[in-house]
Amino acid sequence: MIKQAIIPLAGLGTRLLPLTSVFAKELLPINGKPGIEYILDECIEAGIKEVIFIISKKKIMIKNYFYKDKFYKKIIAKKKDTRIINEYKKILKYKKMIKFVYQNEPLGTGDAVLKTKKYIKDRFFLMLLPDDLIVKNNCSKSMIKIHNKYKSSVMASMNVDRKTVSRWGIYELNKKINKNNYSIKGVIEKPSIKKAPSNKAVIGRYILPKNIFSRLIKQKPGNNGEIHITDAIQSLINENYKFIAHNFSGKYLDCGTMKGYIKSSLEISKL
Repeated sequence: MIKQAIIPLAGLGTRLLPLTSVFAKELLPINGKPGIEYILDECIEAGIKEVIFIISKKKIMIKNYFYKDKFYKKIIAKKKDTRIINEYKKILKYKKMIKFVYQNEPLGTGDAVLKTKKYIKDRFFLMLLPDDLIVKNNCSKSMIKIHNKYKSSVMASMNVDRKTVSRWGIYELNKKINKNNYSIKGVIEKPSIKKAPSNKAVIGRYILPKNIFSRLIKQKPGNNGEIHITDAIQSLINENYKFIAHNFSGKYLDCGTMKGYIKSSLEISKL
C-alpha cells in the first residue's frame, strides 16, 4: 500500500512574481483556499498517512502556516467563531501528518526527492508537484489503484496538442495495457514536434520505487546543473523496471503561471 507522499515546495515561483516576492506560491489562495490544501486533501482522500514537504529556508512561511497554535487559540478564546474553530481543526489534522525536510539550494526535483531518502519506509511512495492541480476526480487515488493491480510505478499522463509538445516531458510508449494505461518505454524532455514520440505528456503525479534513491545518489547533473527526476526514471526503465502512464479522468489546472493561477480560481469556483 502507498502510505507516504512527498511534495517538493522549495521552488521560488518566479513565474508568479511579484506575488511570490513576499508570499509562498503554495499558500496563495485559489477560490479562497491555499493551493497546498487542495494537494493535501487529494492525499488524504487517496489514503496517504504521512506527507513530507521539501522546503527551503526561504519558504519557512509554509511551515509557519501549520504552527500558529497560539494565534488560533487566542482568537478562538475571544470570538468563539465556528468558522475559525473549524479552520484550526483542519490545520491541526494536516499538521499531524506532515514532516519537513530542507533543500536550500535549487538543484532540481531529483535532488529534492533525494532529501527524503531516510524517511521513506515502504517499497513505493507517491510524489505530487503542487503547480499541477487535478480536480473533479482524485488522480492519486486512481493511480494507487493501478499500482495495486500491476505492482509497478505509475505516472500521470494527459493528451496535449501536438503543437505544444516542446513544453512538456513526453512519453515514449511501449504498449497499451487498457483504455487509460500504457507501459512506458521512455520519457523525453521537451522534444521538438518532429521528434516527439507521442502527444502524451507527463503531469505532476508519480508513484516511484524506493530504489530510485540509489540512482539519484549516482546521477550527474543535467541541464542547468540540476538533478532531474526524469533521468533517474529513465535509468530504471532501461533496467526493465515497469512504469505505467495513466491517463487520468480529472480536470488539469496549471497553477504555476499567473494566467494559469487566475484560471484555476475561476474553474474551481464553478465546481
